[in-house]
Amino acid sequence: MNKPSVFTLMGPTASGKTALAMALSDHYPIDIISVDSALIYKGMDIGTAKPSVQELVNYPHKLINIKDPFESYSAADFRRDAIIEIESSLSKDRIPLLVGGTMLYFKALLDGLSPLPPANENVRKTIEEKALRDGWQAIHAELAKVDPISAARIHPNDPQRLNRALEVYLISGKSLTDLTQDKGSALNYNVVQFAVECDDRALLHRRIEQRFIKMLEQGFENEVNVLMQRGDLHLNLPSMRCVGYRQMWEYLSGDINYDEMVFKGICATRQLAKRQITWLRGWQNSIEWVNSNAPKNFFELFSKQFR
Repeated sequence: MNKPSVFTLMGPTASGKTALAMALSDHYPIDIISVDSALIYKGMDIGTAKPSVQELVNYPHKLINIKDPFESYSAADFRRDAIIEIESSLSKDRIPLLVGGTMLYFKALLDGLSPLPPANENVRKTIEEKALRDGWQAIHAELAKVDPISAARIHPNDPQRLNRALEVYLISGKSLTDLTQDKGSALNYNVVQFAVECDDRALLHRRIEQRFIKMLEQGFENEVNVLMQRGDLHLNLPSMRCVGYRQMWEYLSGDINYDEMVFKGICATRQLAKRQITWLRGWQNSIEWVNSNAPKNFFELFSKQFR
């Protein structure tokens, strides 16, 4: 029996994925499902290059604006929600198109996830308090004793992943390495994967710089200032570690000047794009590469799937 088809459109930040998806929606009955760990947050619109209100009216996106910036949202949460949206789309005889650049979310969705214990706020708080007292290097050393493989993989300056790896061990008594041996079940659909090709790295870098400058002109500084004034957000939260937001937060806190903020924000975005491209180049599943500057080519590749 033929499995229903699910489509993906992956690519680095600022590569034109969203524009391609919306243009494709003018020709096919598509449901766009966002695969972006930043677009999930409410009130974070300018710095995430979220589609405009009018664009979201004309081209609705699933899994956008579903969480408050204070809330956590895991790859497992995404997989659960994405599968619900896929099944809903298919039940209406529409085409699910998963669009974004959060490669961890794509991997979790397509390949399945290990049965890890859910987050425990008390355990996380204990780890964070120890890190404040002794430094994240001490947390890294503690992790190395119980899970040397994860410790070798996770950088000592990566508090989010260090916290999670040690949290898993403290909750379950088993290391993250041991628990991730069981990958769970893969997505039970025919998955057709497209990815935006970026051969001209200099052009992508210019797009990133231009987009960041445009964000500043649109009021990005005020957006982050409003978030800071809430009082419950801080830089250790995943939402505030999104590229651009950390740098703007540091500027508004007086830690860096305006020019440093702009420079660091653009550099951080370029580094994100580089990581996304590297991940895509090593993607083990077959991919159809498309040029964001040639939407006609993308439409032709897409249409072949229905012949």
